[in-house]
This record gives sequence, C-alpha cells and structure tokens, in this order.
Amino acid sequence: MGFIRYIKEEMQIIEERDPAIKTPLEVFLYPSFKAIIRYRIAHKLYLKKHYFLARWYSQRTVRKTGIEIHPGATIGKGLFIDHGNGVIIGETAIVGDNVTLYQGVTLGGTGKECGKRHPTIGNNVMISAGAKILGSFTVGENSKIGAGSVVLSEVPPNSTVVGVPGRVVKRDNVKIPREDMDQIHLPDPVFNDISRLQTDNVKLMEEVQKLSKRVKMLEQKLNNK
Repeated sequence: MGFIRYIKEEMQIIEERDPAIKTPLEVFLYPSFKAIIRYRIAHKLYLKKHYFLARWYSQRTVRKTGIEIHPGATIGKGLFIDHGNGVIIGETAIVGDNVTLYQGVTLGGTGKECGKRHPTIGNNVMISAGAKILGSFTVGENSKIGAGSVVLSEVPPNSTVVGVPGRVVKRDNVKIPREDMDQIHLPDPVFNDISRLQTDNVKLMEEVQKLSKRVKMLEQKLNNK
C-alpha cells in the first residue's frame, strides 16, 4: 500500500503543477514520473550497497527518459521535473521538498571537490530551464533560479538568482509562494547595470558639452581682446 500511495502522490504533484495535464492517465506518459519512480528503486539498491545494480538501473532510466538522477542523490518529497530532458542530478546532491526543476537543469560539481561535491537545494525552490548549479553549497529555501543562470556560490533563502555567473537579487525576505511558477519575469541586474551606465553616460555628455561651450566663450573673449 505504501508504494501505491507514493505513486498516487507523485501523480497528484504533476497534475497540480503542470497545466498541460488534461486527464490523470497522461501522467504515466511523463518522463519525469518514470524517472522519479525508478530513482526511488535505484536509491534503495544504492543504500543496500548494490552499487552496480543501482547504476545499471539508473542508466536504463536515462536512456528511457533523458533524465539522469544518480542513485546516491537524496531527494525529498514533491520533486517535479517539468519536461525534464537533459536534467542531471549528481551523486551527493540533496534536494528538499516541493522543488521544481525545468529541462536542462544540472545539479553538478566543479570537478575539484572531494566528498560532498554537489549542491543542496532547500525546500520550495524553483530552478528554471538550462540553469546550472555547480558545487557543494546550499540554495536557500523559497528561492528562484532564472533560466540559463550559472550558480557557483551560496544562495540565501527567499532569493532570486539570475545571470552568468549567477547574481543574487534579494526580495526583502518575502516568501516566494510555491504556486509561483513564473520563470520568465525575474529581475535582470545586468540590464539594470547597463541602464544605469547609459544614464550616467548621458549626464557625462551633457557636462562635457557645457564645459565645451564655456571654453569656446572664453576663447572668443580672449580673441576679442
């Protein structure tokens, strides 16, 4: 009964978070559903130290779904992988509850660490399409990672990260609702910096023009003398 209850919970998660679902049976066609169920089996094998069997089963899942979850990873309840193709979760990654990953997300290492090599993702985190979280650090709960971002350092709770490398944009510690799945309308600090530079440049040009006019006026006065 426990396994059947778990399958029902996973089905409910996908139905709640994906507006494309029209009928409950569609859930069985989702690569993310298959990947999560098969990960749980591989993870149990891994914990029992059946490492070869766990990896063998895991690699079969990769070929069938395009989602690579190492059987050694620790994943909480309510993980939702939208579409999922190209998602990679490393061996020592820890994923909290109610986390959402979009296609192309990598929870990987930098290749330099030993032991804990992959990130820890807090509860209620959303990681948008193509984002890369690389290294052994924590992404705080209720945070959002923008599409295509490359995160290489700690992220405080209730934060938004965008850019390459990822930059934290704090949201005054206001909790980000789990139902807020908007991965497009995020702050853009690079655009803001460029806008400020453009404004400063306009002001600087105005000052230069004023100085230029004063110099010309002084030159005219000197020539008249």
